[in-house]
Amino acid sequence: MSTVVDLRSDTVTHPTDAMRRAMAAAPLGDDVFGDDPTVNALEERAAALLGKEAGLFVASGTMGNLVSLLAHLPRGYEAIAGESTHTVVDEAGGHAVVAGATIRALPERADGTMDPARIADAWRDPDDPHEPITGLVVIENTHAHSGGRPLSVDYTRTVAAIAHERGVPLHVDGARLFNAVVALGVAPAALAGPADSVTFCLSKGLSTPIGSVVVGPAAFIARARRARKLVGGGMRQVGVLAAAGLVALDDGPDGTIARLAEDHANARRLAEGLAALDGVRSPGGIAQPGDGPLDPSRAVTNFVLFRVDRDRPTFLAELEARGVLLVPYANGAIRAVTHLGITAADIDRVVDTVHEVLAGTRPSRAGEPAHSAA
Repeated sequence: MSTVVDLRSDTVTHPTDAMRRAMAAAPLGDDVFGDDPTVNALEERAAALLGKEAGLFVASGTMGNLVSLLAHLPRGYEAIAGESTHTVVDEAGGHAVVAGATIRALPERADGTMDPARIADAWRDPDDPHEPITGLVVIENTHAHSGGRPLSVDYTRTVAAIAHERGVPLHVDGARLFNAVVALGVAPAALAGPADSVTFCLSKGLSTPIGSVVVGPAAFIARARRARKLVGGGMRQVGVLAAAGLVALDDGPDGTIARLAEDHANARRLAEGLAALDGVRSPGGIAQPGDGPLDPSRAVTNFVLFRVDRDRPTFLAELEARGVLLVPYANGAIRAVTHLGITAADIDRVVDTVHEVLAGTRPSRAGEPAHSAA
């Protein structure tokens, strides 16, 4: 194929022309000394946008969550988090290896939320020396394993109230927070407001090449900055990257927040196209409980999760041979993520290609390889 439709993740985006120009012209300093003016401007912009006192530019969303855990939790303390959240599943155990913290993992529901009553019941007894001390609650917004579901302001406020009543902060892993902002139609500061700290990725749907920002109270950010140094995240003339973030967060036509609605529309278009194909079914798990047809209404941000009644590795390899890239996901599902650079025509091509591959293979039982149709 002369062109590839890459829906593996929104991390495959490339910086826009406006970002490239800003990166080339960015005034620079040494960020470890705190004198890179472009980084400082990005941190100030991010904090103001989310209604917090201060911000910290970090290399990745995983680093953002890790330095937040280090800043919030003494060693031996425990965080409460959903059992399928990025902090629990996808960060190489950094909470235990680096932060020295345990996590009490609770099941999530099909909308990506944990039951508030179960959160309240998960608190440890601080007077019992056998138990770790509960020191933090973590939620993920959007919630990836439920299919990119956005968590509402009301839910965030409810969880924050439970935590704050017990003297514990709330951290939001907001890797795709702005997808939630756009999907819910709320102001960024309203969605971030109940939380004590928030991290969000610039390098996913916002399309910058590298980086995330952590925001919160100034004292928390000071601790997080020290934690960033501890994990090797101190960067020097990194304004060349921060400049792209400033473009992404701009309110003008070069900003990339409002355009996330295009990704959401394309995801729904893809889900509707896939749902009409024989051989496509629900992704299972909390992404769409059960084993019935794919429900397109589950695609409300930029994720589409589904299963096929074919051998998954063979199916994905056949798609790749035709220039369509998707990835395996939890519960035997397949994930497609829409992003900048993907058009409605690309989506239609993906649907047509999936139809072609399904037509060229026969259904297989679990564990049985797919075979080409004669």
